[in-house]
Amino acid sequence: MRFLHPEHDLQLELALDDVFLVPSYFEGTSRLDVDLTPVDFVGGSHPIVSANMNAVTGKRMAETMARYGGIGVLPQDMALSTVERIVEHIKQADSRFDTPLSVTPDATLRDVLGIFRKRAHGMVVVVDESYRPVGVLTQADLRERDQYTSVEQVMSRRVVTITPETTNRDAFLLMERERVKAAPVINKEGRLCGILTRDDAVRLELLRPSLDANGKLMVAAALGISSGAAGVAEKLLEIGVDVLVLDTAHGHQRRMIESIQAVRAVVKDRCPLVAGNVCTAEGTRALIEAGADIVKVNVGPGAMCTTRMQTGVGRPSFTSVLACAQEARRHGKHVWADGGVRYPRDIALYLAAGASRIMVGTMLTGTFESPGDIKEDHEGHLYKENYGMASARAVSDRTGHLDAFERAKKVFFREGISTSRIYLRPDQHSVGEIVLDMITGVQSSFTYVGARDCESFQEEAVVGVQGHAGFYEGTPHGRLKK
Repeated sequence: MRFLHPEHDLQLELALDDVFLVPSYFEGTSRLDVDLTPVDFVGGSHPIVSANMNAVTGKRMAETMARYGGIGVLPQDMALSTVERIVEHIKQADSRFDTPLSVTPDATLRDVLGIFRKRAHGMVVVVDESYRPVGVLTQADLRERDQYTSVEQVMSRRVVTITPETTNRDAFLLMERERVKAAPVINKEGRLCGILTRDDAVRLELLRPSLDANGKLMVAAALGISSGAAGVAEKLLEIGVDVLVLDTAHGHQRRMIESIQAVRAVVKDRCPLVAGNVCTAEGTRALIEAGADIVKVNVGPGAMCTTRMQTGVGRPSFTSVLACAQEARRHGKHVWADGGVRYPRDIALYLAAGASRIMVGTMLTGTFESPGDIKEDHEGHLYKENYGMASARAVSDRTGHLDAFERAKKVFFREGISTSRIYLRPDQHSVGEIVLDMITGVQSSFTYVGARDCESFQEEAVVGVQGHAGFYEGTPHGRLKK
């Protein structure tokens, strides 16, 4: 990457909104010629990572992110028993088809209402005692019905099914012809084994799943920098975690260095080790020399983070990633950009700055796949709650083993928002919709710059600096006439 006006631009501290990419000649013929495969380790078709936040990544998010070619990082606050249960589920999950929701015919609509909002596909499959589909339910079947009505009375007995051998194209055309949005997947014995939506049939042609050496979906997990980090890391590897992320708000400190060294001694070369966060070349170098393969970069740009307002500490996001990526490259290592993503352009700019992957948090909270329960406001709009991992709420949860007085003292040291409503948008209420929107935007960005893969993109990108008016000019700001 080079700046458009290096004599001036190199002296500035720049956030994502301060910069833009300059177009150049593209030799290819289509955006589909672009390969977004990350360069840091094997796994995945694109660089998006779901953040290790309690309100962002759980079982459903990690499973779905891996199926769509990314990777999810389970939070460090999770009990190891919970991590084990989640990893076991993910490793058994199908790499192509979503996990279905099912009930028996004698269930009531009350039972169905309790699970409908657990999936974005909006279908519950009714199965017999042999787990064979005998009907389906959608939201339309529940309208103006008593909640104690049996499922058998209202289910649609017309079930359009596919098999694992059905191609995505054939599945899409079948659902298009039959005018259904999703189809249960049945195995050779006729038993339910998955579900595929019409939209996913297209997405899965564009997104390659993140698979481990055994062909199973990949998952990452975070751990803190306590004295027991090495022991936790060993257990996480035994559970089946593919990537370890040592995480703390201020990564350039002695406890982080010691934790990396201890974990590296246990992990050796069995899995990639990510550590952070830092925002300087010095911090990056210190973590790499301690044994990190990848350094997580940024202090303060996250939507739920108040670190910069509380402390005055941090660094504008683009410059932070650029400086750390340049240092990591000198050591043959990589960085992940963490926080501040609102648009696909932000992913592209982080990649141009040198990041190998980009961690996304708040943008993914308002989806069916995030861990929180869906709630309704007084106007009937659906939302989920989000909160920062250094907020009073998170600190209180994390220190539950302490007595009330000690917990009260800890809560004073907070650097995050404890409660925020993230509304589900009709066009982006599932991870698949958001990821594909981001990825297609980034693929287009590569063609504008004249690159076919991440490595050439970082080499070819020319970045300019703009004022606020320049950023606003690039936003969709037309007004509809009444």
